[in-house]
Amino acid sequence: MKLLSPAISRLARLRSWQIEQWVQNPIAVQREVLQHLVTSAQYTEFGRKYNFSKLFSIREFKKAVPIHEYEDFKVYIQRIMNGEENILWNTPINWFAKSSGTTSDRSKFIPVSEESLQDCHYKGAKDVLTMYYIFNPESDLLTGKGLVIGGSHTINQVNEAVQYGDLSAVLLQNSPFWGHWIRTPELNIALLDEWEEKIERLAQGTIHENVTSISGVPTWTLVLIRRILDITGKDCLADVWPSLELYIHGGVSFTPYRDQFARLIGKDINYLEMYNASEGFFAAQDNQTDEGMLLFADHGVFMEFMPVEEYGKTSPETIGLQDVEIGKNYALVINTNAGLWRYLLGDTIQFTSLHPFRIKVSGRLKHFINAFGEEVIVDNSDRAVAIASEKTGAKVNDYTAAPVYFNDKSNGAHEWLVEFETEPPDLEHFVYELDKALQSVNTDYEAKRHKDIALRAPLLKSIPKGLFAEWLRSKGKLGGQHKVPRLSNDRKYIDEIMAMFSKNLSI
Repeated sequence: MKLLSPAISRLARLRSWQIEQWVQNPIAVQREVLQHLVTSAQYTEFGRKYNFSKLFSIREFKKAVPIHEYEDFKVYIQRIMNGEENILWNTPINWFAKSSGTTSDRSKFIPVSEESLQDCHYKGAKDVLTMYYIFNPESDLLTGKGLVIGGSHTINQVNEAVQYGDLSAVLLQNSPFWGHWIRTPELNIALLDEWEEKIERLAQGTIHENVTSISGVPTWTLVLIRRILDITGKDCLADVWPSLELYIHGGVSFTPYRDQFARLIGKDINYLEMYNASEGFFAAQDNQTDEGMLLFADHGVFMEFMPVEEYGKTSPETIGLQDVEIGKNYALVINTNAGLWRYLLGDTIQFTSLHPFRIKVSGRLKHFINAFGEEVIVDNSDRAVAIASEKTGAKVNDYTAAPVYFNDKSNGAHEWLVEFETEPPDLEHFVYELDKALQSVNTDYEAKRHKDIALRAPLLKSIPKGLFAEWLRSKGKLGGQHKVPRLSNDRKYIDEIMAMFSKNLSI
């Protein structure tokens, strides 16, 4: 380990000049990426259908190929899973990342090619390591192990050639041999599918390791940290792992969790956000003092940006990097080296910087509340929860919110279900600060709240710890990257959770 780690860290630092090339020329590099993708796939069934061999510009490509959502690709994907080749991509697709998300009960099967593994996911991971060393040249990160709290690692065999699992399973099964030397837990723990057992085994199996980094979604990481502190009797994680220096997160906003992590870890460490989905590795923080993530321009994915107001139109418009604006919401549309073409990912992003291009994930296309013209997105609600928590001394584990519609007796409102780690002394004061903060970050919400004309004050219910987990379990979505939808423009989720809450009260 001690001989291998310095060698890996030196190699990581040598990659910096390659990163500099695409950081300095992202628009030109993106054009080259699209040209390579179209050329590679021109003789696939999809490429012949849309005349890829005759498309020589971005404009021609966008005119020829319509925007696709997952439902549009399902027939193609099923055929590939049945063993057909040269359908969406020109090399065999032997792996699929199963991604159920939170907007549908159905599973999605995202194609993963050898090119997307090597030139997107693994290349992205190497670049993250390189960027970390650039800003932390004295780091001892690789003298210890990285604790990875992935999803369900179960691999499912479709047929002799095709397998699927969640993204972490696919990456684990295909990772280079040295990757297993610098990560923990052992495979027999990482492969566990049952999350309560997995957390217990993770805690018991890693407390004696020299852990220098942790990767995972905040909710499950907090559960693990608390269990480790229970087992060891320590006051903070720094007493268990004194060399811990980095926490890597993604999937949900870290804003509501930052104070809890600082308290439980007990010392200053680095926090780094990544944007790595089943469909590709899109961005990561290159500078830990900047909230934005550096957009990965040379990782086998050509990106388009759809202003959110275009969503739902028959022929929605997208723009390129040269036309994006800071602070505006865009839906991400991707073209990948695994055969996704003009694929509407479902995430919304905002640019925080144009030189270089940095982004933050602002929410999901279907995760918002706009029942009364208030246009509240997850970025707004996360910031408001963080402000209200700071002002009232509360600590929030998770939340969901949905509209309450007009009726004969009252106007509209937003209903919130909140799972507190530490409940505020005065719940009404928390609601007041939450409402005030939402108005400060969203002028449309502020206008609708004026004199309660369109919107009343929020209705908030504190729910028991574990209720969100119970709901996710009932959906078969407990663990990994699965998460509670924080905002919804209808009441489907919140009514299900409330029904479960009422049932528990009656038992």
